[in-house]
Amino acid sequence: MPSQPGLTLDDGEPTTESRPLADRARPATLADFVGQEHLLGAGRPLRTLAERGALHSMIFWGPPGTGKTTLARLLCEAAGTKWRSLSAVLAGVKDVRAAIAEAEAHRRRVTVLFIDEVHRFNKAQQDAFLPHVENGTITFIGATTENPSFEVNAALLSRARVYVLKPLADEQIESVLRRAAERHLQVEVADDAVRELTSLADGDARRALNTLEIAAQLAAGPVQAAHAMQAGGQAYRRFDKGGDAFYDQISALHKAVRGSAPDAALYWLARMLDGGCDPLYIARRLVRMASEDIGNADPRALQLAVDAWDAYHRLGSPEGDLALAQAVLYLATTPKSNATEVAFNAAMAYVREQPSWPVPARLRNAPTALMGALGHGKGYRYAHAEDGAYAAGERYFPDEMPDQGFYHPTDRGLEARIGERLAALRERDRAARDESR
Repeated sequence: MPSQPGLTLDDGEPTTESRPLADRARPATLADFVGQEHLLGAGRPLRTLAERGALHSMIFWGPPGTGKTTLARLLCEAAGTKWRSLSAVLAGVKDVRAAIAEAEAHRRRVTVLFIDEVHRFNKAQQDAFLPHVENGTITFIGATTENPSFEVNAALLSRARVYVLKPLADEQIESVLRRAAERHLQVEVADDAVRELTSLADGDARRALNTLEIAAQLAAGPVQAAHAMQAGGQAYRRFDKGGDAFYDQISALHKAVRGSAPDAALYWLARMLDGGCDPLYIARRLVRMASEDIGNADPRALQLAVDAWDAYHRLGSPEGDLALAQAVLYLATTPKSNATEVAFNAAMAYVREQPSWPVPARLRNAPTALMGALGHGKGYRYAHAEDGAYAAGERYFPDEMPDQGFYHPTDRGLEARIGERLAALRERDRAARDESR
């Protein structure tokens, strides 16, 4: 009996028709592979390995839909090795040990153990195949969307070379779509539909093919842009809450604010909100930026950041988003100073390295008669009672500690005036101390 779409064969394998388009459209050879020219172009490292039929342990790091699994499989075929694949989402130590035992039983042929989503394996699971990588029982290839520096054991990382895969460019996505439509769906796809599908894919070939397959099912004939839009639903850009994309984008926002680039800062804010980032997280970071990168050059920045945070608490999205945008634009355009952060870090470092000197008696509080009798507060000079509300020559550090200069105002914004006033007060201190000698 011939197989029918949606059914499985006697051995339990899905029929060709029932497999998702993204699986059916996988390249069968490296010549069909689209993208990653920096790795597969002439003279590039993976092209060289394929031509030589050689493999070493490696980790493919890149966003979803860039071909990590397919590329690993094609390299394995080029090298004539045995392929064994596990998903870290589903597999455990038992599965790893079974794969190792299978590799040991077939030592005449090199076994490639491919671990998809390797960042999901914990330390014990990664350690389970580390010695077998070391003794050559297996050649390890891992695929991950997360930074291997943080998610892969250092010992394993040192034995594998990391290759970074990039999101596919628009023209590459278009090529993948047109080839899949012709070879596997036998449908016509209008140019505007290809552009819409490419936009929805956001560099992810798997997403592009999945959306194309749905669009083809919706269309009674040629796939039009309307079918692509209907199939795509709400488009979400690449954004992993808590992953590298998350921290890379908040870093870009922070650096754009620090660099006084309001348009770029607004772009990264929009990217994060569009990707589903918690707006309150952004609000907290804006408060940090106000102190870290602006400080007393414009103290209003901190208040505006706090106000934006409060406004979002009260309004939520989308109304509160505009308050965050206002704060981002203000922080990006106002004068900058990191003097507060530098001063604070210097003070903290000094405190950690020095003894815990006692507070001078004259600076201590004396709320009781006993404390007054012990000399607390004796000799204290009340600044408001002196000229200009300043006790020239007085010291407020511990007596055993030399004077320190942690805070150095910049010449930008309000800090320029602060610096001028502090310089004048320091001059009064020097004059008063000279007179007392």
